[in-house]
Amino acid sequence: METMYESEHTKFMRELLEKNPQLPGKQQAARAIWWDKELDIDERKRFVESEVPQKSYVYFGE
Repeated sequence: METMYESEHTKFMRELLEKNPQLPGKQQAARAIWWDKELDIDERKRFVESEVPQKSYVYFGE
């Protein structure tokens, strides 16, 4: 029976996860540090209100 194509990247990822089964848990923990946060509406409003408009091309000063 003919096997389906499997890219080098897919092989690498499959083998990596087989050798290190703890990686998905570490990924979730790391993601929780930066991304999985409760949204504070008042703080977000303060951030939006305190933004300073940026010039269209910031690399050359006046």
